[in-house]
Amino acid sequence: MQNFEYASPTTLHDALALLASKWGETDVLAGGTDEISLMKDFLHTPKRVVNIKGVKELGGIGRTAQGLRIGATATFDELASNASIHSEYPSLHSAVMGVTSPQIRNMGTAGGDLCQRPRCWYFRRGFGLLGMQDGKSLVPNGDNRYHSIFGNGPAYFVNPSSLAPALIALGAKVKLVSPSGQRVVPLEKFFVSPQSESTRETALLPNEILTEIEVPAARGIKNATYEVRHKEALDWPLVTASVALQMSGSTVGQAHVVLGHVAPTPWVATEAQSALVGKALSPDVIEQAAKAAVAGAQPLSGNSYKVKLAIVAVKRALLEASGRA
Repeated sequence: MQNFEYASPTTLHDALALLASKWGETDVLAGGTDEISLMKDFLHTPKRVVNIKGVKELGGIGRTAQGLRIGATATFDELASNASIHSEYPSLHSAVMGVTSPQIRNMGTAGGDLCQRPRCWYFRRGFGLLGMQDGKSLVPNGDNRYHSIFGNGPAYFVNPSSLAPALIALGAKVKLVSPSGQRVVPLEKFFVSPQSESTRETALLPNEILTEIEVPAARGIKNATYEVRHKEALDWPLVTASVALQMSGSTVGQAHVVLGHVAPTPWVATEAQSALVGKALSPDVIEQAAKAAVAGAQPLSGNSYKVKLAIVAVKRALLEASGRA
């Protein structure tokens, strides 16, 4: 690990003052479950690391007039034990419980989960976000069994966030704060599919800190998450589906269907949403929506199985949300 300067501020103001104006100079440390690995592998070589664990205003989970506020440094353990999340946001609770490692749940944070770097092995082995060598991507003709089936390049990694699909389906926003002010960004727009090696996979700027997540109230909204994994122990899902349905009587008034681990960003399945609106949640409608969720999928040479898994995940998330499971 390269030598670095370490700072541990206790206020957000002081933390922001320590950040740099360009990537590579300063990194933020929260839970550290990703940052330390990046530094050990020399993928990140910051001159300064800013530890924000001691900034109390970045923590906590609480009700607001609009819904729920989740502080960036709230841990997975805190999310798992929160009564409001358990009762009102079952899709989010399921996503949290999918992280089974006690160590990760004790240290990992909500903000860190959204800001973690891709887990793509080409990226982690030093070939960059696009997995390039000699001007060509290694992914399409390489080992791509866990890569994207949507997006069609030039980035083929999948977004690794456990929480993002559920939060996007619920209409969450994130607050990003810099020394010059703050901005609130819909979480769906926070994630970006890089078009070049010089860009990042989120809208976060190097002098900004993600301070909190704002989740609208979900009373009366049927929501659920279903994940498909290799194993129940610590592992990233192969495919995730999160749904949030606002009902109008027995029919769907509004529908949000978001897939995870299938694209460089959490993938909003617009065709599935359209297949649900204005219809009752019958088995046939659920089946049609699940199949519509993979419209436009372009699997690579080794991951066509993800198309079937995505259909299954959407179907089971809808069944769970509708109470038919």
